[in-house]
Amino acid sequence: MFCVAPAESEARMNVTKGGLVLFSANSNSSCMELSKTIAERLGVEMGKVQVYQEPDRETRVQIQESVRGKDVFIIQTVSKDVNTTIMELLIMVYACKTSCAKSIIGVVPYFPYSKQCKMRKRGSIVSKLLASMMCKAGLTHLITMDLHQKEIQGFFNIPVDNLRASPFLLQYIQEEIPDYRNAVIVAKSPASAKRAQSFAERLRLGIAVIHGEAQDAESDLVDGRHSPPMVRSAAAIHPSLEIPMLIPKEKPPITVVGDVGGRTAVIVDDIIDDVDSFLAAAETLKERGGGYQYNST
Repeated sequence: MFCVAPAESEARMNVTKGGLVLFSANSNSSCMELSKTIAERLGVEMGKVQVYQEPDRETRVQIQESVRGKDVFIIQTVSKDVNTTIMELLIMVYACKTSCAKSIIGVVPYFPYSKQCKMRKRGSIVSKLLASMMCKAGLTHLITMDLHQKEIQGFFNIPVDNLRASPFLLQYIQEEIPDYRNAVIVAKSPASAKRAQSFAERLRLGIAVIHGEAQDAESDLVDGRHSPPMVRSAAAIHPSLEIPMLIPKEKPPITVVGDVGGRTAVIVDDIIDDVDSFLAAAETLKERGGGYQYNST
């Protein structure tokens, strides 16, 4: 199906309210609340759309007003059923594309599958696949927040705005944590040390890093497809090729690098999807003499 939108001398992100349509991609409470808040701030009404699932669990989307030649904003928050969330967004984007929308901007605060942005053994880079699917469906612009890795922006062939929540989190720490000057910023794994360092530098605070068994699996960047097989002894040599074999990894006991004694600990990370690791980090800090613990994500 081919559509011809009204010609314009210049494509612009600044759109007039008359040519703007705002849709909520699903009816869950968080998405509807965010969509209504944005609509009120912009002074526009929510677009009419029906999103539901068939008895066989297929997702169906019906746009109930004209979007021809308009700038469409689709807001989608990720629920527990992440795969259904993705299909709702893709189908709605494609429906707007085939209805001759001028531009389609996705507002996705949390980009799903962002943790699968690197090759792991014989896996795949799923976030790149999802980016390709969004572009193919017809998305012309993406607005998201705090991508797990900034390099994910390069997976798209459309503009991507990666907004930051850190200014609001920094303000919260300064205003809500008593005597925050006596706090310490904590990275619960070496993988999150860079993010924690950014917070520490802006707040003029010290930093501590948790190492050891509780560290995140993402710190292991070995691609198993190309790694030599593990052996029992470091001195083992392949009899014919005489190539040294890889020494098996052994994680050290959990340790905290940095002074947390008597201080309020602020644990910084970008995603909380595994509560156990944060509880383990808090328990470790408590054992080292840390005071109250806060999570900042």
